Amino acid sequence: MPQPQATDTAVPATLIGSEQPLCVAYDVALLDLDGVCFAGQARVPHAADNVNAARQAGMHLSFVTNNASRAPQTVVDKLADNDITAEASEVFSAAMDAAAMLTEHVEPGSMVLVVGGDGVRQALLDEGFQVTSSAQDEPVAVVQGWDPAVDWALLSEGVYAINAGALHVATNLDATLPTERGFALGNGSLVAAVVHASGKEPLAGGKPFPGIYTRALKRAGGTRPLAVGDRLNTDHVGARAAGIPGLHVLTGVSDARDVICAPATERPSFLHTDLRGLTAPHPEPVRVELDGQVWWRVGSRSARVLGSGLELQDAGAVSCPDGSAVRIDLDSYRALAVAAWDWADAQVRRGEAAELEVPEIEVIEP
Repeated sequence: MPQPQATDTAVPATLIGSEQPLCVAYDVALLDLDGVCFAGQARVPHAADNVNAARQAGMHLSFVTNNASRAPQTVVDKLADNDITAEASEVFSAAMDAAAMLTEHVEPGSMVLVVGGDGVRQALLDEGFQVTSSAQDEPVAVVQGWDPAVDWALLSEGVYAINAGALHVATNLDATLPTERGFALGNGSLVAAVVHASGKEPLAGGKPFPGIYTRALKRAGGTRPLAVGDRLNTDHVGARAAGIPGLHVLTGVSDARDVICAPATERPSFLHTDLRGLTAPHPEPVRVELDGQVWWRVGSRSARVLGSGLELQDAGAVSCPDGSAVRIDLDSYRALAVAAWDWADAQVRRGEAAELEVPEIEVIEP
């Protein structure tokens, strides 16, 4: 399947600092939904207070999501249930991204087969397309997005149409979908079934491709964007490819260990436990040499790589022999990430493939 293309950007592949709260330093937040603003049917602590505070500070908001099943007003209602204020015009979904992308490939008003739900249908209708659920209507394209109603019959209609020459467009390629019970089949897994049956690769929208961020930003109207997400391999790959700084939060999929071990293409520019990071300043990492050793200091915490492990100044080696998580504070987490990334980049430059030994890490809330 298509993969996001690496691009040269002005965003360094490491943490940066901001003396101002991020909601002041940046004029628009491109916010992910699941795992950031809410978690399935559960609330995310500190999400509502800080999203609403960012708006009150003058920051524009765009809710950018790979979930193609919800129409914009449904997203607004879901956010309202979580006490987050939003308008339908501020929602930009992978379904909307796919519909916008489709306008670049087929004639206006064309017939499109929907393998998905209301979110995909509404996005296509808003772009002026006709929609159908039958390959017998000779659609020129098939747009596929996740929805719980997608079944064998609808997937097969998509295959019939693609084999007859229709263009296949996927709203996103997420292999999994987080639920309260764990990870379920995502749109990418269902797309893979259609690809296997048709033998044809789709055009793909959504994250981690940069287009969803650039299209959302164009609608939001900002000039200093900040992407906010919990998934490194979608939210932050897409943001970095689009040249947009990213704030990572620990309320969703990717945990602190994932962040510390992240390759350059997945690294956020800012780290926090949750959306309080949106309304707070962020200390700038500083490289410090002490007795001939390189340390990275963030705030009052310093970290380095020693041998194949990590070390915190005044706390010693970051390890836990019994396999439980090491508990650290926020600035220690940031310092460990910068030290690990700097070490990993040096390994790449030397052509070496050694890996750090990083335990599970729990970041204590500030």
